[in-house]
Amino acid sequence: MANLLRCQRIGCNATFTEDDNPDDSCTYHESGPYFHDGMKEWSCCKKKSHDFSLFLEIPGCKTGKHTTDKPVIAKAPAVSKPAIKTSTTSTNVSAKESCPRCCQGFFCSDHGSQAKDTNPKPSYQVQSTPLQESVKPTVKKIVDINQPQICKNKGCGQTFKEIDNHDTACSYHPGPAVFHDRLRGWKCCDIHVKEFDEFMTIPPCTKGWHNADAVS
Repeated sequence: MANLLRCQRIGCNATFTEDDNPDDSCTYHESGPYFHDGMKEWSCCKKKSHDFSLFLEIPGCKTGKHTTDKPVIAKAPAVSKPAIKTSTTSTNVSAKESCPRCCQGFFCSDHGSQAKDTNPKPSYQVQSTPLQESVKPTVKKIVDINQPQICKNKGCGQTFKEIDNHDTACSYHPGPAVFHDRLRGWKCCDIHVKEFDEFMTIPPCTKGWHNADAVS
């Protein structure tokens, strides 16, 4: 049996063999992502998402052969932030109110802590009713135990069959992913790196069952 190889293209992570690697077998992203004010965006196809799990599920925009060579990721251009003019008599509170990161609720290294919501939403006490308490029955998904599926656990992405699935078949990150002050990492194993390609190669820290349904 031919050795299975892991594709190193960004957004692929599939396994393949040298004998079975046609020209259009790989769907990938041509260049790396960049992160700005809580938004994650692929610089090659301009598709974006605030949620990291949904961001990783954005399909690649290029096709080609699988490869074991790691791509060279060009750094995304730095996003210039407009200068904020403040008078000499302005206080730290007014600076927070005019800071774009503080206004959006993100941690700001310039002002030390997370900004308060300038327009807090009123809290409402919802009175439960028999209609609200009713729970819809869960619809069970029927899957052929020999049907190939792709594991959606974070950090896995392997193709598996339910007949071969067991409690240590999958190596994954229970998450969540953390992006802060130009560092990327996983909260579950407390490992953080600067480059995105290094982040994608952080080894999983947990064993469990493969799961074809997306993990929240």
